[in-house]
Amino acid sequence: MRQTYLFVLLFLFAGSSSVIAQSASINGYVTDSETGETLISANVGFQEINKGASSNTLGYFTLPNIEPGTYILFCSYVGYRPYREEITLEPGENLRLDIELVPESIELDEIVVRSRAEEEEKKNIGTAQINTELIKELPSVFEADVFRSIQLLPGVKAASDFSSGLYIRGGSPDQTLILLDRTTVYNPSHFFGFFSTFNPDAIKDVRLYKGGYPAEYGGRLGSVLTIYNKDGNRNETTGSATVGLLASRLSVEGPYSKGSWMFAARRSTLEPLLAGLRQSIDNIPSKFYFYDFNGKVNLDATENDKLSLAFYAGQDRVTFPFGEDSEFNLDYGNQTLSGNWTHIFSENLFSNFVLTSSRYFNFPKFSIGGTPFTRENNIYDFSLKADLEYLPGNNHQIKTGVWAGSFTFKLQDSFDNDDTFQSRIQNQYASFYIQDEYRPSDRWIFTPGVRFNYFSDGEYIRIEPRFSMEFRPANRVRLQAAYGRYNQFLTLISNEAFSGFDVWLTSAEGVSPAFGDQFVIGTKTLPFTGYGLDIEFYYRNMDDLFELDPFIPDVSGLLYEDLFRVGEGYAYGMEIFFEKRRGSFTGFIGYTLGYTWRKFPGYNAEVTEGEQIARFYPPKYDRRHDMNIVGNYIFNNKWKATVAFNFATGQSYTKVLGRYVQFDLPWDNNNRNAFTVGKVNASRLPNYHRMDISFSRTGRFFDFGDSELQFQIINVYSRRNTWFLNYDFSENPVGVDKVSMLPILPSISYTVKFQ
Repeated sequence: MRQTYLFVLLFLFAGSSSVIAQSASINGYVTDSETGETLISANVGFQEINKGASSNTLGYFTLPNIEPGTYILFCSYVGYRPYREEITLEPGENLRLDIELVPESIELDEIVVRSRAEEEEKKNIGTAQINTELIKELPSVFEADVFRSIQLLPGVKAASDFSSGLYIRGGSPDQTLILLDRTTVYNPSHFFGFFSTFNPDAIKDVRLYKGGYPAEYGGRLGSVLTIYNKDGNRNETTGSATVGLLASRLSVEGPYSKGSWMFAARRSTLEPLLAGLRQSIDNIPSKFYFYDFNGKVNLDATENDKLSLAFYAGQDRVTFPFGEDSEFNLDYGNQTLSGNWTHIFSENLFSNFVLTSSRYFNFPKFSIGGTPFTRENNIYDFSLKADLEYLPGNNHQIKTGVWAGSFTFKLQDSFDNDDTFQSRIQNQYASFYIQDEYRPSDRWIFTPGVRFNYFSDGEYIRIEPRFSMEFRPANRVRLQAAYGRYNQFLTLISNEAFSGFDVWLTSAEGVSPAFGDQFVIGTKTLPFTGYGLDIEFYYRNMDDLFELDPFIPDVSGLLYEDLFRVGEGYAYGMEIFFEKRRGSFTGFIGYTLGYTWRKFPGYNAEVTEGEQIARFYPPKYDRRHDMNIVGNYIFNNKWKATVAFNFATGQSYTKVLGRYVQFDLPWDNNNRNAFTVGKVNASRLPNYHRMDISFSRTGRFFDFGDSELQFQIINVYSRRNTWFLNYDFSENPVGVDKVSMLPILPSISYTVKFQ
């Protein structure tokens, strides 16, 4: 009986192997024909049999198990001419075909957040991609900025004109994982948060997972932002130079015998302005500049092996005299390095291995009357990632991988050259995930997955189930839903005014990691040709949120776990995104209705039946309504204009109700002013709104190359939005002054592209 059973199994296996052996497959890379850059999420498929796939984050695609025959292969990507070619597949053939798409100039001026139906991954729930052309075209305060562009998306809020922080779906900035070429960046800001660290000239792809993100990512409660640097032009040496009012940029890229390279640099040019201001205004920094460098080198070792090495280095330096014989110095920045190896094992198995290194540092120094106070804060993070993509058939796409590493946090304070506090935290972490994109039919997509996390300090092991699904009742309609459990082992201690003081702390024995669940449902439609409409609803809870307890008067002598307070929170809302993609006038409208709440023991407490009970309160970045309108109009082949308008509910704050004088003991003559306040963040600043406009003209810079002159007006009607309230306790009643944000500001830049 056993022999008969074994014979049947062998017969069935041989039969199925024979069928698979008779089928054919096709795989390769999708690239830009002019630069050789790989294209992420390009759509590839056969029209006759309705089978297709999208290129992955390295531009690779595969179509397995195709019946032998003659087909029309097509490939499409927004901004490029559609590719079509007739091919004949023989039984058992594995065809390697690298596709080059030709840029279509008429598409290059579209100002959209890419989300067309033909781009599968970009239409996943909670996912948005920012076009790099959009980043450069939008009006910006002195400098094109990645984070400022992301803040225009529904569900993403800005704290102020002076902050590039990302507050996504009710989460604080530390709840967003930021990856540059798969390497974690811990403080992606310049100019105290005014700019992000990412040079738009060096970037190829920006993708935001606002919520419900898949199992391949982890480590944060809220969202994931992935940024990829350009590989470099593989056909010719090109570059660009931009001279701006307060910052200038230079980028160069080109080929060599076995690959390509790219280098980009940016530096602020604040010194002339500061020198002029110092002539008439006190307390102007004597030194204030930032710079950053991006680089990448690629090696095409074989047809199936590609190697790359990418790096980033950025730094801010400030010297600020604020009194007689008193000075403040700050030096902070980021450094990253990543080595990537991509290997194709077979037409069905694709792999990617990455070694990463990341460092964040900040060194503030105060000198008062010749007495120094210094802080040295360093983060070192080294990791190894390995990811596999396996396509066993047309209905499954399995992804699995590991991510393991070690990070070290060092913090040391000194006063008058004597050490006053010193801490060194070192932890190891590891994770493993597996997920499957299952397509039982053309109308249904199911993506189950699970992620396992390990954190050494506390020996924490956490399991995170993930699931998403999509149903297509019609070609122009997608109904989507997602659920995920997420954990976070880090917390950010941040100064809302100056991001250069950021300090990261970790969970540990006695300090449990934060965790939460996310639920998302939505629909994505194409109501008319050239238009898109996306609507999403979300709910998320957050538990075991840990942060430094602000009510501890002296931390000396306390155990690590006694430094924190632990709370909870939740957020929910609705997002609407409507865009026009074609014609001389393009643009989008994004609207968010959102609520977010926090609660910590003993904070915002009310006495009920003799017992203090903490109440939920909205954090500072809670905004009920947030609307962004962006429009782009092309006058002719030289002139175009872009307008951006933002309206948001005023941020919450705690209102000062009055003051009183605190009389101390009779032998102490120091009477102190104190104040009484209302409920925590129960009041609102005035509503925020602002309009920016940009005009640009393209032309030639002699015979050297193409040029673009861009003139911008920030805050066109000079709305004096309130940043915060300043209280004067010398008056009775207490005096209140509004501290405003940016007034009307003009800006000009000039860019030359050469080759």
